[in-house]
Amino acid sequence: HDIGKNIVGVVLQCNNYEVIDLGVMVPAQKIIDTAREVDADIIGLSGLITPSLDEMVNFASEMQRQGFEIPLLVGGATTSRAHTAVKVDPKYDGPVVWVKDASRSVPVAAALLSSERRDRLVGEVTADYDSIRERHAAKRGERKLVRIEDARANRSPIDWDGYHPPRPAMAERTRVLGDYPLAELRDYIDWQPFFNAWEMKGRFPDILNNPATGETARQLYEDAQRMLDTIIDEGWLRANAVFGLFPAHAVGDDIEVYTDDSRTEVLTTLCNLRQQGQHRDGVPHRSLGDFVAPRETGLPDHVGAFAVTTGLGSADRVQAFKDDLDDYSAILLESLADRLAEAFAERLHERVRTEFWGYAEGEHLDNQELLKERYDGIRPAPGYPACPDHTEKTKLWELLDVEATTGIQLTESMAMWPGAAVSGWYFSHPKSQYFVVGRIDQDQVEDYAVRAGMTLAEAERWLSPNLAYDPED
Repeated sequence: HDIGKNIVGVVLQCNNYEVIDLGVMVPAQKIIDTAREVDADIIGLSGLITPSLDEMVNFASEMQRQGFEIPLLVGGATTSRAHTAVKVDPKYDGPVVWVKDASRSVPVAAALLSSERRDRLVGEVTADYDSIRERHAAKRGERKLVRIEDARANRSPIDWDGYHPPRPAMAERTRVLGDYPLAELRDYIDWQPFFNAWEMKGRFPDILNNPATGETARQLYEDAQRMLDTIIDEGWLRANAVFGLFPAHAVGDDIEVYTDDSRTEVLTTLCNLRQQGQHRDGVPHRSLGDFVAPRETGLPDHVGAFAVTTGLGSADRVQAFKDDLDDYSAILLESLADRLAEAFAERLHERVRTEFWGYAEGEHLDNQELLKERYDGIRPAPGYPACPDHTEKTKLWELLDVEATTGIQLTESMAMWPGAAVSGWYFSHPKSQYFVVGRIDQDQVEDYAVRAGMTLAEAERWLSPNLAYDPED
């Protein structure tokens, strides 16, 4: 899942830099050993999911410990200037530079390798990072959080009296959809992130007619359509999915998932976090557990889980393009596989609502309405804003036997492989909504660690982007 990294590599190579691409999920020591072996001038790291942030911090520490002085560049979807300044830069005495996008990689690399320009760039970055750290320290003192008990007392106001949870229409608990027709998914593609991945600014479809970039955007779009035709006609990619709908009740912030409708045996417990930031009056402190009927109501509610991929078969095809020195086609295929995976998640959710769970049989929405989420229910993904703990994916994998049923593997850092994959939970309540957990305090983290069966240190590591305190203080 390294589309951005590949674009950076191509851009640098087109500007006469030699790039050694070690791939994805590479151990720190292998990167360090290779850098020594080839006498690298710069090391670059890319991060897609939040565990990558900790890896970057650890990697900077290793560079310091092993006596490196060369620049370290960091970038990717989860990285930021602030994280680089506060967490990564203090671990390494050499230059650490956050690179916003591929277009910035060439001027940054050029400056760092120039005896005339390096000192100026490093000085500017150092001053910028010092300022960010000062603001960050000041903000930490200003951030107001409420106690977890008070946040729970201000949960989402859902009236369960008179509510009738929808019973799944399908009889079985789980269902596998193998070799799903890609032609059906094509109509569900959201093209905006496709152009974002290629770092083309503008709204789709307006971007196709932009006087400045329209010609390039149209060419890219036409190439994508031609490749999509080939992907579908020649079966370049395989699409697999598994999903399930399970009896469930909320117990506090968590959700108990049961083996059957008797609800006497707990199959697993989904652990949830709750917002703790101070809100204005009338705004609740939300948790995903709010959207499932509490156990004391006795209401027969359910929760769903799913995993989809359209990446099976992509690795060999991408490598073949690279072997032919056709990086453009390799990146195009990766980005289309990603778009098809998101389209599969959209289409499957639609079928769950209207067919398999069946609580929205009368729903008729076009693609734009689907993208704007004009439907009841949500599909939050573990590791993302409403449920930021990536380790919850392990429960989803066990519930659905994901690797055996779909071929999607879960790595040690909780990334999905192939990268063109999407997983998450299904909630049906009409008042369920997406939200950002945001900053959380130590009282909640300690409580969560006990519920999730972790040590406090483990919980702090997995939830580090959300911590409102420094565990080392």
